[in-house]
Amino acid sequence: MKLVIQRVKHAKVEVDRREVSRIGKGLLIFIGISKEDDGTQIEWLAKKAVELRIFEDEQEKMNLSLKDIGGEILLVSQFTLYGNCKKGRRPDFLNAAQPEKAEKMYLDFAEALKQNGIIPKLGEFGKHMNITLLNDGPVTMILEK
Repeated sequence: MKLVIQRVKHAKVEVDRREVSRIGKGLLIFIGISKEDDGTQIEWLAKKAVELRIFEDEQEKMNLSLKDIGGEILLVSQFTLYGNCKKGRRPDFLNAAQPEKAEKMYLDFAEALKQNGIIPKLGEFGKHMNITLLNDGPVTMILEK
């Protein structure tokens, strides 16, 4: 399982020109599920994402977590995080989980975020989404387990 976490001032997801979700200050999290993932990674990754101290305090040091600032999460499934670009010019996605498995784990991860005190806003699984964001920093972290 792989997370790309971006600290944002705001972000939104649109599908077919319809706004699906929107957040203010917080984290935009892209989640990729591999065919190897078995769900044991979910609890650790959810806790880590919520508790990462990547927001600035009064001294402009990254010392505060999402919980500390009362921030939000926008969670978006992104199978392309497991794209392999080593051969040729077209990536293959053989390492990405099949949609049924990936959707279940995506929703399980959203539930784990709730168990850690943050109710995430969601994208629409399997849809072509347009993501608009204002990256804050920029601060981008990659978590894998």
